[in-house]
Amino acid sequence: MRFILALDQGTTSSRAILFDHAGSIRGVCQREFTQHYPHAGWVEHDPEEIWATQLAVAREVLVENKLTARDVAAIGITNQRETTLVWDRATGQSVYRAIVWQDRRTSDACDVLRGNGHAERVQQKTGLVIDPYFCATKIRWILDHVPGVRQRALRGELAFGTVDSWLLWKLSKGRLHITDVTNASRTMLLNIHTADWDDDLLSLFDIPRSILPQVVPSSAVYGETDPDWFGEPIKLGGAAGDQQAALFGQNCTRHGMAKNTYGTGCFMLMNIGNEPKTSQCKLLTTIACNTTEDRQYAFEGSVFIAGAAVQWLRDGLGMIESSSEMEPLAASVADSDGVYFVPAFAGLGAPHWDARARGIIVGLTRGTTRAHIARAALEGIAFQVADVLDAMKRDSGVPMAELRVDGGASANDFMMQFQADITGVPVIRPQVIETTALGAAYLAGLSSGFWSGTEEIAGVWKSSREFEPQMSSDEVEHRRARWSDALSRAKNWDAVG
Repeated sequence: MRFILALDQGTTSSRAILFDHAGSIRGVCQREFTQHYPHAGWVEHDPEEIWATQLAVAREVLVENKLTARDVAAIGITNQRETTLVWDRATGQSVYRAIVWQDRRTSDACDVLRGNGHAERVQQKTGLVIDPYFCATKIRWILDHVPGVRQRALRGELAFGTVDSWLLWKLSKGRLHITDVTNASRTMLLNIHTADWDDDLLSLFDIPRSILPQVVPSSAVYGETDPDWFGEPIKLGGAAGDQQAALFGQNCTRHGMAKNTYGTGCFMLMNIGNEPKTSQCKLLTTIACNTTEDRQYAFEGSVFIAGAAVQWLRDGLGMIESSSEMEPLAASVADSDGVYFVPAFAGLGAPHWDARARGIIVGLTRGTTRAHIARAALEGIAFQVADVLDAMKRDSGVPMAELRVDGGASANDFMMQFQADITGVPVIRPQVIETTALGAAYLAGLSSGFWSGTEEIAGVWKSSREFEPQMSSDEVEHRRARWSDALSRAKNWDAVG
């Protein structure tokens, strides 16, 4: 029996997951890595630690399952998107820490760009809004603030990449400087109509084309790993940004199908077919995974803080010892007792796009307990998702029959029931909730011949549980109105005073 090895490089941990031909998980290894917060609103990772942890878990999962490189048909990569790295082509050493997608240091630069009237042009070309979330202003910041870097970039000595590019470079020992089309579409430098870097945008952001990777399909054999890493080479067969990989892993390959992933953030994507559409509700238009030359597109709504709020309650406040305590703690009270938690630690994403929003907890009384706060935190995640879902329904004009869910927090029955209640849409959880990694495995398996085609992998997806809406419409209306009140108090907070 052979396997597909999915490398799932996330915001807080690196994982390696083995999938068999039935799409079942046969082995998992995971390591968390350090989060760096050098200033308020800044978030950084050590690129070498990303690589070291990812290589370590890939080796570990093979050793633990008594496998060698020969047992692996191909490797698929999925990654935290928009996180920005620049490194030396000769040495492979990064010139600065990776600037993480959550980082808000370029908020002022984005304000200037919008103020100068560039928002519509950028959206028409990229499908994105001008925001610190994306790579372009992060690259510009590195070029402008790290001594000597711009000059080195102009001499062709440096390479830029998102995390997929970094891992492919490292795995191939510098033979590959590529990025898949889904990751490229998140840089704010790619024209999504042509799937190529846009010279007009490169000029706007003052970024030299020479540092950019080649854009490649999501599913293709790009090359092989260097033999030093696993003893023998393994095919590198696919890559995709985590949310597009999850859309593919959920088999949302038809127009109108949608999924939401609950991870560090929450990300809802809806397949909108073969033509890009411009959102009127501040959603993003992004490129979905492609297995052929034909491109598919998706609407996306991004919630910056979801599972990260639970981590904050655990690590920042010490309110819980492990994330698994959240569900029973939240369920131990009948309701949140009027407490609302807006986890806008890194600003607000879709459909609000407020980089200066900050997190708040409102409605506290002497009777408030940690159980009420835990419940409000989980409900706050679901409220954010409901806001995105409403925008997606308005933009697409397509009624949503169901919402497929995945990611670690989708295992939380309390939150999934509340999600169904507050949106009025059935929530479907698959048997394999690691659909981000499964999507990467599908992409690598298709290019390497492990699976014969999309028809075969469509039969792999199976539902595990369906959550039907149960809350009355009056209660939903009341709860969402109070949520909107809390949200209004969080907005633009960083600009006050």
